Amino acid sequence: MNKREGEGCPRKNADALQDRDASATQASPIITVFKVFQQELDTKHDKYERLVKISRDVTIESKRTIFLLHRVTSVADPEEILNEADVKLDAVRQKIGQIAEELRGEDIFQFHRAFTPGIQEYVEAVSFLHYIRHRSLISLEEINARLVFMRTEKVDVKGSAEALPPGAQVLTFQVTPADYLLGVADLTGELMRMCISSVGNGDIDTPFQLSQFLRQIHDGFSYIGNTGPYEVSKKLHTLRQSLGKVEDACYTLRVRGSEIPKHMLADVFSSRTTLIDPEEGVV
Repeated sequence: MNKREGEGCPRKNADALQDRDASATQASPIITVFKVFQQELDTKHDKYERLVKISRDVTIESKRTIFLLHRVTSVADPEEILNEADVKLDAVRQKIGQIAEELRGEDIFQFHRAFTPGIQEYVEAVSFLHYIRHRSLISLEEINARLVFMRTEKVDVKGSAEALPPGAQVLTFQVTPADYLLGVADLTGELMRMCISSVGNGDIDTPFQLSQFLRQIHDGFSYIGNTGPYEVSKKLHTLRQSLGKVEDACYTLRVRGSEIPKHMLADVFSSRTTLIDPEEGVV
């Protein structure tokens, strides 16, 4: 009996020693500091994932707006479509307001990769709508002027009712110049599709307007060259392709427009745009 009790003593001593080491480890200042770092990193990763999800929603709704705007070439009164696009973009801006809330008090460039795809798609959609209405390029200042949000936080009064504080907080989101340039570069692909669709619907004036406008954008990007962001220089090649396709359409209209019936022009141009990059697609 005493032998068995003696055999159990080393085990009890080992357990007691392990508990003491565990408590000492928890009380270690180094472990405490690393736990703080762990909490900060977890918080940052959670915020990053939330921004990725919001950016995905912004991208989806912006793409839907662009698809809607392509219908203006096939309707007699495009104002209804433009108004619907305004409503969709207002909803997109509310999503961007959620991004502004997440970035409140944060360094924007720590999370920039999380939301930049959605912002680029939004710039593409809003600049496409602006061109259809005004036949000009929207500026970065005009885009940022629409990204101002009023936010009020609800507070609990006596644990029952909710009331709003008297002062509302203004949140702003600033699109970076790089995101603006990348969105405009993507816009050229949509303008190329608009050109082909216009020809298919018998509109032979829009392609020449688009050709001149795309030349101006191309000249602007040429000034940037390789000095700008790496992504911008990559998309310059796609921009040149879009400009070349629009100029080819204008050449065909000018030289052979009288030879080809209008209802066959779209088939001619569609056959010439089969080399479009897969990510651009064909409308």
